[in-house]
Amino acid sequence: MLYVPPADNGLELIYCDESLLVVNKPAGLLSVPGRGADKQDCLSARLQREFPDALIVHRLDMATSGLLVFARGIEMQRRLCEIFREREVEKRYVAVVAGQVQPETGEVDLPVAADWPNRPLRKIDAETGKPSLTRYRVLAQGTDTTRMELEPVTGRTHQLRVHMTAIGHPILGDGLYGDPASAPRLLLHALSLSLPHPESHAPLNFVCPAAF
Repeated sequence: MLYVPPADNGLELIYCDESLLVVNKPAGLLSVPGRGADKQDCLSARLQREFPDALIVHRLDMATSGLLVFARGIEMQRRLCEIFREREVEKRYVAVVAGQVQPETGEVDLPVAADWPNRPLRKIDAETGKPSLTRYRVLAQGTDTTRMELEPVTGRTHQLRVHMTAIGHPILGDGLYGDPASAPRLLLHALSLSLPHPESHAPLNFVCPAAF
């Protein structure tokens, strides 16, 4: 698939101190370099031009926009990765999905596995899948769409996209699990992020509204 990253119009830096950076990643931009010379333009590369010590802590799918945390240096990367691993981070996403979701709050508890013959796709698989839990809340109902807040309690690759498709409500614009023609882009955005500071342990809370 041809990779055409969005124009580099400067970083949207949400937070910056000597320990970490929080950036709003645009849709269509890789978080880290991909395979091949044509996939080297990514958020980490753009960020490192201004902050050479910036190191990745977690990722967002290329098609997803929103809040992404980077560490300043190896020690902060180690601490932040531990914070993520211990699930001390609360993340919320906003998405627009096909159909009218009922009930208006709920959980999707379905195991997600790699679909090896069809990589990079993931699938629901009771035998080989890892436990995966998504909580959801309806924000608004349209005629044939629903705006939702999604909380990935676990952090499996493509979890939100796979779970929404599994319950019959694929995210609009999803070229992997839904109808790519249903929206100009994947309507999934990392809206909010809460975590303890890796040095002071003070609570940090970030919100970045979606552009859709």
